[in-house]
Amino acid sequence: MSEEKVSKYKDLAEQIGYKKKNVWDGLSKKEVKKIFDFTKDYQVFLNNSKTERETVKNVIRTAQENGFTDLEQGKNPQGKYYYNYRGKIACLIRTVDKPLTSGTKIVAAHADAPRLDLKQNPLYENTDIAFFKTHYYGGIKKYQWLARPLAIHGVFVMSDGSLQEIVIGEKDEDPVFTIEDLLPHLDKKRREQKISEAFEGEKLNLILGSLPLDDQDLKDRFKLAILMQLNEAYGITEKDFLSAEIEIVPAGKARDLGFDRSMVAAYGQDDRVCVYTAMRALLEAENPRTHILAFFMDKEEIGSMGNTGADSRFLEYFIGKLLDALGQEGRPLEVLAHSECISADVNGALDPDYPEVHEKMNAAQLGYGVCVTKFSGSGGKYHTSDASAEFMGKIRRIFDDAGVIWQTGELGKIDEGGGGTIALYFASYGMEVIDCGTALLSMHSPFEISSKGDVWNTYKGYRAFYEG
Repeated sequence: MSEEKVSKYKDLAEQIGYKKKNVWDGLSKKEVKKIFDFTKDYQVFLNNSKTERETVKNVIRTAQENGFTDLEQGKNPQGKYYYNYRGKIACLIRTVDKPLTSGTKIVAAHADAPRLDLKQNPLYENTDIAFFKTHYYGGIKKYQWLARPLAIHGVFVMSDGSLQEIVIGEKDEDPVFTIEDLLPHLDKKRREQKISEAFEGEKLNLILGSLPLDDQDLKDRFKLAILMQLNEAYGITEKDFLSAEIEIVPAGKARDLGFDRSMVAAYGQDDRVCVYTAMRALLEAENPRTHILAFFMDKEEIGSMGNTGADSRFLEYFIGKLLDALGQEGRPLEVLAHSECISADVNGALDPDYPEVHEKMNAAQLGYGVCVTKFSGSGGKYHTSDASAEFMGKIRRIFDDAGVIWQTGELGKIDEGGGGTIALYFASYGMEVIDCGTALLSMHSPFEISSKGDVWNTYKGYRAFYEG
C-alpha cells in the first residue's frame, strides 16, 4: 500500500474513529503544577473528612468562607446559600434571577464511606486485653482491616443532650488501634475456607490497651482502666456508648503515590473525591445560567436508606424550603422534574492484575479523565438508572466544548457483579440523571487510588455542567 493511502486511512480513522485520551499527554509543566496544587488541597480535605459528619462540617465551613449563608437566615445578596440537615447532609445553592420551577442543575454525591462502627455495648476484656466490638458498614473486604493502624472518630450524645466529639489516632502523638490477625503458622484451616467464611464480622475486635487498674481482685480491671481514661479525658461513661456514633477508620493521611507523585492514595475517596470536586465546582462556577445545587448525602454505602439517605423524602422537603426562602411559588415536584442531575460517584478502574473481571472495551482506565457511566446496577441493568441518549449527548457536548478529558465506563463484566449509586433516587422525580465521577483502583479498600489528572478533570466536568 502506498504511503499516500496509508496517510489517507490514518486521517480517516482519526476523523471517524474513537480513541480515549490520556490526561497527561500534551500538558505543559505549568498545567501539571496546576493539577498537583488542586489535588494537594483535595488531600487536606480528605485528611479532615474521615466521617460523613466531618465531611459535612468541612463543606459548610468552606462555604461560609466563600460568602455563603445559612438558608434559614434570610436572603443572601449574592444568592449563595448552604443548608445543613442533621449534620449528615450538606446542600450548597447558588441562585439566579429565574423561577426555580424552570429547573436546576444538581450534582449529588455521598459523604459516607465503608468503615467499622462500634456496637452499642462495645467495651469488654479478654485474655487481659481491652477491646471494642465493631459492626462493619458497607461493602468491605474484612481481611483488609486486620493488622493495620486504625483511628477512632465520632460523637457521643451525653445524658444532657450535649455532643462530645472524639478523634484519636490521627496526630503523631496519638496512640493508634488495630485488629489482630491470626499468624500464618496456625491458620491452615482458615486458608482452606472461602474468604467469606474465613474472616468473621464478629472477630473484627479493636485492641484498646493492656494496662489494668492496680487491684488484682477487681473484676474487669482492664476494661475499667480504659473506661476510666475515657471518663477523665471526655467525661464519658459506659452508658454513653448507647447514644454514640463512633467510627473506626484507617489512621493516617492521604499520600502521593508513585515516584512521579501522579496519584493519590487515601481512605474514603469513594465518594469524597466527588464531594470535593463538586464543592469546588459550585463555588468557582462562573455566570451559571440557572440555579445550581450540590447535595452531599449519607447512607449510600448501605442502600441510601434512613432519614439522611437519598431514598428519603428529603429532596422534596428541601426544595419546598428553598421555594419558601426565595419567596417563589411552585411545587417541589415540578422543580425536580425540570432539573438535571449528575449523580457524582466513582467507578472501578481497569485492574491491571485482574483484567478478567472487566470488559476492557467498556472499562474506565486510570489516567483517562472523568468517567461517565450511562448505567450501573447488576446483571440485566437491575437496580439502576439508565441515562437517556439525549442527556448523554448533552453531557458529551458540554464536556467536549469545555475541553474536559472524559471516558465512559461500566462496573465490571455483566455477570461479574456490579453496584448501584444514588442516581435512581433522583431519577424517580423525573429529572434527567447520569452517573459521572473519578475511576479508582482498590475501590472500597482502606487505601484507594486515584489519578490526580482524573480528579482534576472531574472538577472540570462538574464545573462545565454548572456553567453550560
